[in-house]
Amino acid sequence: MSTSTPAHVAAPRDQASRARIVFASFIGTAIEFYDFYVYATAAALVIGPVFFPHSSPAAQALSAFVTFGIAFIARPIGAFVFGHFGDRIGRKATLVASLLVMGGSTTLIGCVPGYDTIGDLAPVLLCVLRFGQGIGLGGEWGGAALLATEHAPEGKRGWFGMFPQLGPSIGFLASNGLFFGLALSLSDAQFRSWGWRVPFLVSAVLVVLGLYVRLKIAETPAFRAAIERHERVKAPIAQLLRRHAWPMVQGALAMVVCYTLFYISTVFSLSYGVGTLHMSRQSFLGLLCIAVVFMALATPISALASDRFGRRPVLMVGCIAAFASGFAMLPLLGSGDPVRVALFLTIELFLMGATFAPMGALLPELFPTNVRYSGAGVAYNLGGILGASVAPYIAQLLANRGGLSWVGGYVSVAALISLLGVVTMRETRDDDLERIR
Repeated sequence: MSTSTPAHVAAPRDQASRARIVFASFIGTAIEFYDFYVYATAAALVIGPVFFPHSSPAAQALSAFVTFGIAFIARPIGAFVFGHFGDRIGRKATLVASLLVMGGSTTLIGCVPGYDTIGDLAPVLLCVLRFGQGIGLGGEWGGAALLATEHAPEGKRGWFGMFPQLGPSIGFLASNGLFFGLALSLSDAQFRSWGWRVPFLVSAVLVVLGLYVRLKIAETPAFRAAIERHERVKAPIAQLLRRHAWPMVQGALAMVVCYTLFYISTVFSLSYGVGTLHMSRQSFLGLLCIAVVFMALATPISALASDRFGRRPVLMVGCIAAFASGFAMLPLLGSGDPVRVALFLTIELFLMGATFAPMGALLPELFPTNVRYSGAGVAYNLGGILGASVAPYIAQLLANRGGLSWVGGYVSVAALISLLGVVTMRETRDDDLERIR
């Protein structure tokens, strides 16, 4: 008697399994960006006064942005560490560990007393936990992207790789919406005293949800096939650096524009809008919530286009549009008019979604299975150092010295850097993930 599963039964099971997989990849990046943007918003609004109270407002903002950048320095380290285990023992177990480190660090940030309570120890603890947050985050995206793309059917890797790329939009809306609600319901004194801690503590609930989902998924087919063919290597990072360093650099350069668009249009713009343009915190957070919807809309459009036309053409168009958008910063954001500011934020975040969506498929496609977790994760997070870690800090310095036109020039330069990375790489849309060497 045959024990094979009938086709009409297997198909729904495959669909249900894929639905669990894409949700597991999505939920992790949603929590990742929730955690990261919770800190980014706090850095723009309250970290300076709470942890660096004896400085001028400008110095407080710069100090807060320095702590913001610490996690981006830690992220490549996390990518190396978690990438090693992801390529050695599997995607599933590594993703569970990265989620625990990331969520635990974020939750504890919400418990750190301010400078007025414990003095210099407060910013030290903040920096340590911010570093820990970066370590966990460094291992998150690469595994989530692989979870989706290594389960994708032929010709749909861009679409499946889009689901972890939707995480930023949802995480952003959740964090920004929570801060928006707190801004409406609390006084400034209450917000600075304890209200800003609430979004950090909520992270613990989201991590429990993420763990529940991820503990129920199966290992990816590509990794199982690599085990059967005895293709795992003892030191994935050494193999990556020795044989695949150039694709790693290309991937990192391609990521720069995504990070720059996101953090300039959110962290810097929020700080500038509230501190320099004197817009209310509530109104600016509301404009960001509207704009991020367009980032979410751009993500599936760009992913589908990358499956149809290829990763490179879609990204090149996005980079050229991002280059042009830098010239819009002064007349739109600098006007202080809510309608023009909303238009600027919408343009930048739409372009972020358009350039970010293909990366969920592109970065994994640059590397063979035995170093794919390490390669995709390191490229993604090296791009973060170049495009995000120092972006709000440099933007603040440029705004102080030369005005918004200089900050717009910074966005345009970031777009050119990514365009260089994309132009020099091969097209990967039709590559077989199990045959990449």
